[in-house]
Amino acid sequence: MKHFGQESGGIVMKLIVALGVVTFLFFFYLVRHPMFRFIAESWIVEDPLNKADALIVLSDDNFYADRATRAAELFREGKASLVVASGRRLRPSAGITELMEHDLIERGVPKDKILRVPQEGDSTLEEAETLAKFVQARKWHSAIVVTSNYHTRRARYIFRHVFPRGIDVRVASARDGDFDPEAWWEKRKSSKLFMREILGMMVAVWERRHGTETSSASQGIVEGGKRSPLSMV
Repeated sequence: MKHFGQESGGIVMKLIVALGVVTFLFFFYLVRHPMFRFIAESWIVEDPLNKADALIVLSDDNFYADRATRAAELFREGKASLVVASGRRLRPSAGITELMEHDLIERGVPKDKILRVPQEGDSTLEEAETLAKFVQARKWHSAIVVTSNYHTRRARYIFRHVFPRGIDVRVASARDGDFDPEAWWEKRKSSKLFMREILGMMVAVWERRHGTETSSASQGIVEGGKRSPLSMV
């Protein structure tokens, strides 16, 4: 009888645990969309934007030129008198900077107010290192980095650690046609962008604590391009 009672107690406990798990999963199912929305909105950052020496538009803008659009808006608002178009070289004599310059001019930024900075960086970290040298050479004291909404938190972390302490770095968020924080989980591309950013942030923090050397495999996975998981952000 005692053995039978122990078995009954064990069955009841298992049923209670199973019921608890089912209840938790059901609750998670009900709140999943608000929770996903909150996570994405919390991930995106927008700093208070004071007037700066220049606006820096990061490489690999999307199909809709959303980064260039945001930079042009800030230029018209008087946030800076110069716009830096940072871009990867695609050919010895051409690269993304030319396309970005075209997008900026099309949106109202005068050509003589645009500074092209072609670079060889395969990652946000390498791009930040190139831009830090450029900014130092011009003796600027402040810059507003313009990038896609989902990329803002990681970009801010990297740029503030790479740029010299005397340079004030602010980040401006550009809406992205491929990433809607209100419903990012509904599209495969948006989900991949967001998951890669979270992984990228983990790598950035690890690099900061253990040095900047990263294996080529990690660079390929995390810092791959904007349009595909294996190309530069």
